[in-house]
Amino acid sequence: MKVAIVGGGIGGLVTALLLTKQGIEVEIFEKEEKLGGRLAFTTHEDYRIDEGPTIVLLPHMLQEILAEAGISSSQYELIKCDPLYTINYLDGTTYTKHGSLEKQLEEIKQVFPGEETNFSRFMTEMKANFALGNQAFLQKTFAKKRDFWTWNNLKVLSKLNAHQSVNKYVSSHFKDERLEQAYSLQSLYIGGNPYTSPAIYSLVPYSEHEHGIYYVKGGYASLVEVIEEELQKRRVTIHLNCKVEEICFEDSKATGLIANQNKYLADAVVLNGDFPLMANLAKQKEKKYTPSSSCLLLYFGLKKRYTHGNVHQFFMGDSFKEHMNQVFTTKELPNDPAVYTFYPSLLDETLAPEGKSVLYTLIPVPSGDHIDWENQNEFIEKMIDQIEKRAFPGLRQEIEWMKVRTPSDARNFGLYEGGSFGIAPELFQSGVFRPQYRPYEYENVFAVGASIHPGGGVPIVMQGAKLLANHLIEEKNKHVGKEQLTVDGAVS
Repeated sequence: MKVAIVGGGIGGLVTALLLTKQGIEVEIFEKEEKLGGRLAFTTHEDYRIDEGPTIVLLPHMLQEILAEAGISSSQYELIKCDPLYTINYLDGTTYTKHGSLEKQLEEIKQVFPGEETNFSRFMTEMKANFALGNQAFLQKTFAKKRDFWTWNNLKVLSKLNAHQSVNKYVSSHFKDERLEQAYSLQSLYIGGNPYTSPAIYSLVPYSEHEHGIYYVKGGYASLVEVIEEELQKRRVTIHLNCKVEEICFEDSKATGLIANQNKYLADAVVLNGDFPLMANLAKQKEKKYTPSSSCLLLYFGLKKRYTHGNVHQFFMGDSFKEHMNQVFTTKELPNDPAVYTFYPSLLDETLAPEGKSVLYTLIPVPSGDHIDWENQNEFIEKMIDQIEKRAFPGLRQEIEWMKVRTPSDARNFGLYEGGSFGIAPELFQSGVFRPQYRPYEYENVFAVGASIHPGGGVPIVMQGAKLLANHLIEEKNKHVGKEQLTVDGAVS
């Protein structure tokens, strides 16, 4: 079996690792000059910072899948963030999340007295729900729809309160609105609206406490270098600056593809681009999906190193609900948005010249092409003022380098509607309703990535790659078995 993978994002790379570990030949076609997709660095001279994902959630899943694919934990380093992060409210309240539940209860007692029992109840319920959700949904594919519609799965959905939104479910546990926000904003990690995304995603804030938040030494994107080196050892052919123009079909099967005007044969084709935009390549009619939110991203190279604060921080605006309404419903530029800052130089001195540092800022904004991002300097300057005032005093005078990435850049890169996280994690775009690894009418054309089940986030995309690879390996073994039976029959 030979598999052609179109796109070298983390989904395609992990698929390649898992397949080649089982002796399946793989060829990768990447339109950009480097592998990694959204898992990449933004660089300037001796400054380097992650361009996309920053927080490592579900570290055990990431490690287990990489180990299965042949990447040892000695080839990369995960550094635990503890405290996990701090949330800063406009009224001056700060709430810090900890890995230790004992410390967390003490923090709640100090900041939100009277909510300790509510927090304990929330965590107890979430522990049971996480075990159910992980087994019923994350570990399974629903390529065959009937596999989803079982009595047991329906009971699990009811138990997970899938009919409620994340915010509604969380608000049934906490009395203080600020604490509700602290345990529902995490759906933004995958581009979902906390006020409409199903309560299944309330498992994310539970996982932060239970499994921890980590940072990859050298930056999250350094995993790409590790994977690429391993693929090269396995003699995988990797084509860079190589755009796939067409998939070749014969009857109901793909026979290969054409890239840079050259034809390549393959027994199966895996599409790792953002799923909704792959329809034309797969000769399918493009369907309409709800895109995830987008982000305005600001990257800074600073002349100094700040020593206060946490690696991860959130700064809430006047009304989180209004911010979400503007991002997901009215689709307008938010007037007072919540802001996330990532300051890895507190943990890692390799990202900037000695005595200097890097800073990453993310502002959730609407996806789509209706906002003229080339003329939003006033908004960007306002965001820098906010960051300086609330988090990094004297920031402007310390800026040596700065880069801005807008939804227009994301759209041009190939992300659906400029959304940063694939299609939105709405109820009818989750689980069985989300595109599966075989979403096309052709029997040997597959898909992997953030818009494919089980969803977005690096470890979850890796899990999707594992589900796909398991299927392809099973198909290969069936084929080998049939060949062996033919040979044995001929010999006898």
